[in-house]
Amino acid sequence: QVQLVESGGVLVQAGGSLRLSCAASGATFNIDTMGWNQQAPGKQRELIATISRGGSTNYAGSVKGRFTSSRDNAKNTVYLQMDSLKPEDTAVYYCNARTANGRAYWGQGTQVTVSS
Repeated sequence: QVQLVESGGVLVQAGGSLRLSCAASGATFNIDTMGWNQQAPGKQRELIATISRGGSTNYAGSVKGRFTSSRDNAKNTVYLQMDSLKPEDTAVYYCNARTANGRAYWGQGTQVTVSS
């Protein structure tokens, strides 16, 4: 089992920056890829960033160039640096982890609100 806890979500003004964290515990040695997902009000949850154990990243077009994911394997923590925030980035952000055998785990989410 893997437990994920996100933190860092707050109210921020448009154009500002924010860093989210996701701390993993439990069977972290099994974790391969981790990801960040965005669920805006009334919309489906969308995968916006992934990062492999080796640090390779991929981003959705809506955040590419503004958001950066990083990973500290020693601390079992991944981060999402969010820059040039827009009101449309307002959402609950969920961290997820996928193990080498394909199991997926989710955090409880953290709310980010961007005011115009």
